[in-house]
Amino acid sequence: MSMSDHSDGFSRRGLMAGAIATVGAAALWPASLSARVPAAPSRPTMFTNIRIFDGRSKATGGGRQVLIEGNRIKAVVPASAAVPEGANVIDGGGRTLIPGLIDAHWHTIMSAVSMIDLLTADIGYINLLSADQAEKTLMRGFTSVRDLAGPSFGLKRAIDAGLNAGPRIWPSGGMISQTSGHGDFRMPYEVPAALNAGLSRGEVLNGGVVADGVEQVLKRAREQLMLGASQLKLAAGGGVASNFDPIDVSQYTEAEFRAAVDAAENWGTYVTIHGYTPRAVQTALRGGVRCVDHGQMIDEETARIIADKGVWLCLQPFLDNEFANKYPEGSQSAAKQKTMFAGTDNAYGLAKKFRIKTAWGTDVLHDPKLADRQGGILASMTRWYSSDEVLKMATSINAELLAMSGPRNPYPGKLGVIEPTAYADLLLVDGDPIADIQLLADPDRNLKIIMKDGRIYKNSLA
Repeated sequence: MSMSDHSDGFSRRGLMAGAIATVGAAALWPASLSARVPAAPSRPTMFTNIRIFDGRSKATGGGRQVLIEGNRIKAVVPASAAVPEGANVIDGGGRTLIPGLIDAHWHTIMSAVSMIDLLTADIGYINLLSADQAEKTLMRGFTSVRDLAGPSFGLKRAIDAGLNAGPRIWPSGGMISQTSGHGDFRMPYEVPAALNAGLSRGEVLNGGVVADGVEQVLKRAREQLMLGASQLKLAAGGGVASNFDPIDVSQYTEAEFRAAVDAAENWGTYVTIHGYTPRAVQTALRGGVRCVDHGQMIDEETARIIADKGVWLCLQPFLDNEFANKYPEGSQSAAKQKTMFAGTDNAYGLAKKFRIKTAWGTDVLHDPKLADRQGGILASMTRWYSSDEVLKMATSINAELLAMSGPRNPYPGKLGVIEPTAYADLLLVDGDPIADIQLLADPDRNLKIIMKDGRIYKNSLA
């Protein structure tokens, strides 16, 4: 019998069991907190004198109060209902209580880290920058994000354990890419690679991993699931940020997509793709993917297929405006970006015409100043939708997409709504965001209370 098989407390098996038990014990609220994470409330909280946007309605409404117990909404009751004895009462002063916002295409690690730092800096520095940005994300009112590429597993664990303030994270892990694809960030001098070549910098970070052929795609997909991916992301076509794949190229075959889909479905979850063009998207759809991220260059035929299959489309309001991820004028990336920008209005039009299940996300990359404008990017969606439609998209509709992770959902409860048993992720807005959605573009001034998981991270009412 080997030492690892011994049943004493120092065996490998015993240590693993202890570690798993420790992680499970923090499921409701962590016991050890950083100074930036508020303590769990010791008594119920009642929001009174408020208007409510419940995540589903077309308008805000008054005459109700919201009771919080633990990390859940206990009840939504008439304004005349008695306040439970001992409850902490928050008088909203007629302000509007809304669900915490959800960004369905975020990069927890890469949103505020420059490209040069990502490719050269020590991983410890990158993690510290990202932890700072995670707290800022929460303080902008975004209580949940779907992370679509990047090594966010460790930061997610730290947030869940109360070591760092930040949003709930649905991690994809490294984006899986073919050689020469959108996730292949090797330099030209690294190509051709020897058959036994080591991992590239992007792969070492688990920002993007290269896989060619069914067997390699299966392996990389299973690795991300092992690390804790709630969904998988594959690169289906050319990208703007990547230097060596033209925007029009298609990436991966139907069989390769099917391999990742099989791996994901065996774990009860799904595959989303980065893809812009009809050919890239249609190939992925034939392979069984259930979500398309981007899609700015799709045509009517592709939109109809997306709708017929009930596939999600997570669009971003990419335009040549103040919210663009800017690239140097005259660069290949800038040229590709302009081509993509030109399709955005048409893509939203097709999404509405065919009633496609449409989610919203920002896809901010490598720009802390742009990350600070996350709420402004959301408000810009009124170019295509009414304010209530935009708010529903960033709350209850995005929450439906998050729930598609099934048993891999790291937070298996109701989100994006104000109703009993939902997570107590709430924002108190100084005004009515349906009447003026631009209120969300200035969270420092207009978000008076930010609550996540029943904990109050900000209260500027006093």
